[in-house]
Amino acid sequence: MIALVTKLDPAWYSPRSYVVAATDALGHRKAAQAEAALLSEGGGGGRGAAETSPSPSSPLDPQPTVIALPRAREVGQSYLTSVFTTLRALWAAVALAFSQRPDLLLVNGPGTCLPVVIATKVAALGGFGLCRGRVCYVESIARTRSLSLTGRILYHLRLADLFFVQWPSLAERFPRATCAGRLY
Repeated sequence: MIALVTKLDPAWYSPRSYVVAATDALGHRKAAQAEAALLSEGGGGGRGAAETSPSPSSPLDPQPTVIALPRAREVGQSYLTSVFTTLRALWAAVALAFSQRPDLLLVNGPGTCLPVVIATKVAALGGFGLCRGRVCYVESIARTRSLSLTGRILYHLRLADLFFVQWPSLAERFPRATCAGRLY
């Protein structure tokens, strides 16, 4: 995900917030590294400032927000106990969605993603109209034959506005998915 973020034009995608799992020891550092790459290269895959288009949004935010949320489900956690951790994560995600009001979520499959997507869709579509709440989901390159649990939920509930997979075999099995090839 960080590799994709560093290819974005920071003038167009600003202000930015990074959501990391509270149990992710490296998440804050990776977000800081992504921001350093964006600001040093001008974003957009290394395009300089002279080549970027005029920004429709605010100026670059030198201190983007990094928010730690509880995971809905840890790797290896039972499905039964994950009901309770998912509710806790959803509560935190609702507070996030209403405070951040995201126009675009670029998400992948870890246990933090699903509650944030649901909370953002509620804020956008649930009569609140607080944000646009568009969701772009990118399935892991490791998923070659089947979707992750998060991917299956987002795909079948149609919660993602754009759904990317990185293998043609997955795109064949899931026709609403777009095969983007190897994203990095």
